[in-house]
Amino acid sequence: MADRPRVPNPQLRAVREREFQMSRQEFARLIVTTGAEMGETVGCTSRLVAAWEDGEVQLPRAVYRRILTRLTGGRAPEALGFRRPCTGAPPAVREPKDTADHRDDGPAAEDGPALDLLPRRGAPGRIGTVEARALDHAVTTIYAHDHDHGSAALRRDAARALHTAYQWLKDGALTDKTGRRLRSATGHLAIAAGWLSYDSGRPADARTLYAEALAAARLADDRALEGHAFGCLSLLARASGRPREAVTAAQAAQHAVRTHGSPRMRALFTLREAGGWALLGDAPATDQAVVTAHRLYAQGPADADPGWLEFFTPAELAGLEALARADLGQHERAAAGAEQAVLLHGTAFARNRALYTADIAVQHAVRNRPEPEAAAEAAGRLLTYLPEVRSDRLLQQLRNVESALQRHAAVPAVADWLEEYRTTAGAR
Repeated sequence: MADRPRVPNPQLRAVREREFQMSRQEFARLIVTTGAEMGETVGCTSRLVAAWEDGEVQLPRAVYRRILTRLTGGRAPEALGFRRPCTGAPPAVREPKDTADHRDDGPAAEDGPALDLLPRRGAPGRIGTVEARALDHAVTTIYAHDHDHGSAALRRDAARALHTAYQWLKDGALTDKTGRRLRSATGHLAIAAGWLSYDSGRPADARTLYAEALAAARLADDRALEGHAFGCLSLLARASGRPREAVTAAQAAQHAVRTHGSPRMRALFTLREAGGWALLGDAPATDQAVVTAHRLYAQGPADADPGWLEFFTPAELAGLEALARADLGQHERAAAGAEQAVLLHGTAFARNRALYTADIAVQHAVRNRPEPEAAAEAAGRLLTYLPEVRSDRLLQQLRNVESALQRHAAVPAVADWLEEYRTTAGAR
C-alpha cells in the first residue's frame, strides 16, 4: 500500500500563530509546561509541532491530545485540525519520539516543588505596576534559587511565568508607560529563563530567549536591558566556541550602557570581551580588557547597579579572569585564580563555587608541571556538591575532570577519586 499523502493542518498553525502568537519552539515549551501542570511528563519539541502542522502526524498521542485540549480551552482534536486515521490503517509517518528534550540536566532534574513565580489570575484586564513588580520579583526569585541549586528544577517554572508575562502584554489593557515598563520586566525575565536554559545545556533555547530580551529592550528603549542581553549573547557565543561573536557582542553591550550603566556593569561586559579574546588566543587584547575591567570594578558599587549584578562579586571577578587565563594556556594563573574565586565566595553561590572547583582540578591536572594530588583533592571537593547543585554545566565539568585525571590514573589519590566518581555517576 502506498503511503498516505500528507494533509497539512492549517487550523493548528493558526491557533499557534494567531491566538498564542508563538513560534513552534515557544509553543512546544508551553506544551511541556502545561503537561507538567497536569502531572504529565512530555518532551515536546519544535520538530514535533512541525510534524503536526505539516501533516506528518495526523493525530497526536493521547497524552498530547489531553494537553492540547486543556491548553486551548477544551477544544477537541478535530477542532484543532487533527484527523483520526481509518481503523486498522497505520499512520503514514510515526510520531517523532520525545527524545530531543530528554537531555541530562543533573541529578533529580525534576525534583523540588514548583515555584509560583507569578500570581494566578483570570483574564488579564488592566495591567499596571503591580504586575510589573511581580515580574521583577519573579526574576529575583529565579536568581536566588539558581545561585544555590542550579537551573534544572527552575526551567519549567520560568517558562510558565514568561508565558504569563507575554499573555499580559498581548491581552492586557496597558498605557504606553506601563507597556514599556512591562516589556522591560518581561525582557529581564526572558534573560533569567535564558540563563536557566544555558545552564541546563540548551544553548539554542538560551539564544532564542536572549534574542527575545534584546527585542524587548529595543521596544522599551531600555539601554541597560539591551546591554544585559548582549552580554548574555557574548557569554553564550564563547561557550559555543564562537570567539569573534563573543567579542562583538561584548563590545555591543559596552556601547549600549556607556551612558546608562554603572562601572561594575561595564567591568562585567569588558571581562566578557576578554573571554572572547582569550579564546582567540590574543593575549595582549585579553590583558588589556582584564586591566580595564579591574579598573572599572575598583570604582566600587553605584546606584545604577541592577539587582541581577549581585553575583558579580570580587570572587566572580577573579573567577572570570581565571577562565580567560585557562583559554590562553596560562594554567598556573588559572588554577590560582579559580582557587581565589572559591575562597572569596565563602558559603554563597554554591553552583559557581562548584564550577570553579572543577576548574582548579582541571588546571592542576593539565599544567606544564602537573600536580595530580592537588587535582584529586579539588576533584574530591567537587563531588560534595552533588546532588544539591543541579546543573548540566557542572556534570559536563565533572566529565572534563575525569578526562583530565585519566592520564594520572597511576597516582593512588587519582585512582581513588576515579573509582568514587564512577560509583557516584553509576548511582545517578
